[in-house]
Amino acid sequence: MIALPHAKGKTYGVFGLGRSGNAAAAALAASGARVLAWDDRIEAVPDGCERFDFLNEDWPLLDGIVWSPGIPFLHPTPHPVAVHARRVGCPLVADIDLLVAARPDAVFVGVTGTNGKSTTTALLAHLLDTAGREAVAGGNIGAAALELPELGEGGTYVIELSSYQLELCQTAAFSVGIWLNLTADHLDRHGGLHGYAAAKSRLWSHAKPGDIAIVGMSGSSGRNEADRARAAGRTVLPIAGSAYPGAALATEDGLLLDSRNGRPTVIVDLGSCRSLPGEHNAENAAAATAAALSLGLTADEIAEGLKSFPGLAHRQERVRQIGKATYVNDSKATNAESTAKALVCYDNIYWIAGGLAKAGGIGPLAPYFSRIRHAFLVGDAAAGFGETLTESGIPASNDGDVLTALTQAHAAAQRDPQDSVVLLSPACASFDQWPSFEARGDAFRDAVLSLEIPDPQSGRR
Repeated sequence: MIALPHAKGKTYGVFGLGRSGNAAAAALAASGARVLAWDDRIEAVPDGCERFDFLNEDWPLLDGIVWSPGIPFLHPTPHPVAVHARRVGCPLVADIDLLVAARPDAVFVGVTGTNGKSTTTALLAHLLDTAGREAVAGGNIGAAALELPELGEGGTYVIELSSYQLELCQTAAFSVGIWLNLTADHLDRHGGLHGYAAAKSRLWSHAKPGDIAIVGMSGSSGRNEADRARAAGRTVLPIAGSAYPGAALATEDGLLLDSRNGRPTVIVDLGSCRSLPGEHNAENAAAATAAALSLGLTADEIAEGLKSFPGLAHRQERVRQIGKATYVNDSKATNAESTAKALVCYDNIYWIAGGLAKAGGIGPLAPYFSRIRHAFLVGDAAAGFGETLTESGIPASNDGDVLTALTQAHAAAQRDPQDSVVLLSPACASFDQWPSFEARGDAFRDAVLSLEIPDPQSGRR
């Protein structure tokens, strides 16, 4: 837990007691603040806090309200408590702001983007850790900001930042900012694409001389974002997951190249980094490497860290190899765009897909259908997905649920004499059958680990 000495003797509200709200309330109370907390779904509040109904009680003078990122305060309709806070001049506070204010001797790296931010955050923290640097990852991944440990002087906090969190940040400054990409997402929450982009651009706020902006150039928004970062006073390092003119870090022919001085030098052959398959992960690796170089790591230290990175659970997680079949848990792929990033990485795929379908279905995945040997479909989306695949000549079966589908896919893969991949990449939300994509992926992993290894005398490979 982070100590907040600047909060002692002050009075704060905490509105929303999810993971970040609970951590903020507990940290404020432990630091000597009076804390008024509320969540309409939760009766209990953290020790040392008072339950307070912001809608129906008279407010005392507050130094701020720590606001849950999940509760709208601008779009699509501002919460009445947020409206009242603005009326009385009470600031809405981000837990990230409290963390940064509490640790002025630490280094803060902020990571944002529509896709890839969790992998990049975890990868950078891993690179720092394996090089012997004190570092921790948190924010929108893992522990909430105020649950993180107190690092020593010069320790590095690598913070994943959603647009919801950045929208709330008022004072947090990041000496290294990583902006990966931007595609349409959360548009209702931000009043459209312009508002979503503006929230992401808050990463460049409060820049100081020497601060670094690492900007992904693969999408159409990268050049504009690099210009915004320069205008904010940042030194910009453009990066890409493929060859890109003028990139400081990019990938060419599978090699991650450092071109900051104009003469490319090889950092690592990404083929040796088993947990970073595909162009999207090449971009993540380039971004994390650019940050690590900016923080003083050597190329050799970075190469070793990239090779040893274990990957993230539920994101193209290599669970097991049985015979010639590799079993991959990509349960985090809850839409077609995410699943495309997995399908492009493999051939001869026994694909487990389905669940609660998103708009657009799997039509956008048609360019990758030729990689699929058989699709094992589950959940509400099975019938619709089956029609799309059958029209394209791809064998498909409706197997009901993930564990049944795994049994069938395992049998088929073990009969196949070629190298193959059993891939759970649902292109769907989980909520028709599972409470979360994590629960779905955990069940898949556990089932894969319990699969029996075929008897080689049986003729199966």
